[in-house]
Amino acid sequence: MPVLVMKFGGTSVANLDRIRRAAKRVGVEVAKGYDVIVIVSAMSGKTNELVGWVNETSPLYDAREYDAVVSSGENVTAGLMALTLQEMDIPARSWQGWQVPVQTTSAHASARIEDIPPANIEAKFAEGMRVAVVAGFQGVSPEGRITTLGRGGSDTTAVAFAAAFGAERCDIYTDVDGVYTTDPRISSKARKLDKIAFEEMLELASLGAKVLQTRSVELAMRYKVKLRVLSSFEEQSDEAGTLVCDEEEVMENRPVSGIAYSRDEAKMTLISVADRPGIAAAIFGPLSEAGINVDMIIQNIAEDGRTDMTFSCPTEQVARAEKAMEDAKSSGAINYHNLLADTDVAKVSAVGIGMRSQSGVAATMFKTLSDEGINIKVIATSEIKISVLIDRKYMELAVQALHDAFELEKAA
Repeated sequence: MPVLVMKFGGTSVANLDRIRRAAKRVGVEVAKGYDVIVIVSAMSGKTNELVGWVNETSPLYDAREYDAVVSSGENVTAGLMALTLQEMDIPARSWQGWQVPVQTTSAHASARIEDIPPANIEAKFAEGMRVAVVAGFQGVSPEGRITTLGRGGSDTTAVAFAAAFGAERCDIYTDVDGVYTTDPRISSKARKLDKIAFEEMLELASLGAKVLQTRSVELAMRYKVKLRVLSSFEEQSDEAGTLVCDEEEVMENRPVSGIAYSRDEAKMTLISVADRPGIAAAIFGPLSEAGINVDMIIQNIAEDGRTDMTFSCPTEQVARAEKAMEDAKSSGAINYHNLLADTDVAKVSAVGIGMRSQSGVAATMFKTLSDEGINIKVIATSEIKISVLIDRKYMELAVQALHDAFELEKAA
């Protein structure tokens, strides 16, 4: 039988009533003739509770035991979902990561999936099982220890299973009914997209859109897995939600598809760095080793052999970035006069595959911000995105103004 993967996030399985509602959706697909692999997250709030217990017990915890504790939330949901389906007379069985097995690297709390052998689950499908309920977010290391994939890891689990089993589609059920042109909480004119290209979704996810985890979109693009984002709380039709697919399948042809934002950004500037070959490597090497997610980078024009280097990173990583730079300065690897951190900025981005073939996006974006009296601190571009750092207090105004300027409320 054809295979369908269905993933239910934490809000979709937050209590027994919601688990029953999700199970009914699974039952509909089983009735259509699918063998279904259901990927479940922990109940809403449960992972945060488990992380809190670990931190309270052992602030400098052993990452292996952290994974053992934090992965238990998904185990509970998987068992309850399987029991609910059995009560509906649907042959179902729960699976933990090690039972499949979901083979991962040994990087606890941020492991990557390396392989998902389908033989065990396929054998059970052949014996009459119709639904495999798999605990998302977890796997097993080469050493035989439980691992977790990092926040949002259940999305990645779902896409990886769809790729491994050649699934017809991977449906991601969440608390929103699709991917919007921007956050509907900021702009009432935000419009749900029927389809969006993998590349656009990847940019939006990496730039702050919370609908899908970035790694899950990367996997889907690599293995050509059709993704559909759906609401757990609304009636479904075959056209419901947003389909994330190849660029060729997207009918809309506009330069910008969405406006993304990230509120928790910081701008850091090294004042008066020696302008010499290798200085960028000397700065960003230690930042990489410290796990700092550097995004935008600007180097000013050199004067008298000195230059300023500016970069952005998440606000939560500022302290680590400062320490990495201080350590590099103490070791003599770099020399700078001062390190300034501005933690009151936000990143706003325009994203669209149409930028490749249509000009004028940057001009429209910069004029719109200028007309609103919004000063741009840093600019970064790629083939399909333009990002700016601005004062955080102007973030919502910028999002609304850009959404209007590119007329995203209108279908192409």
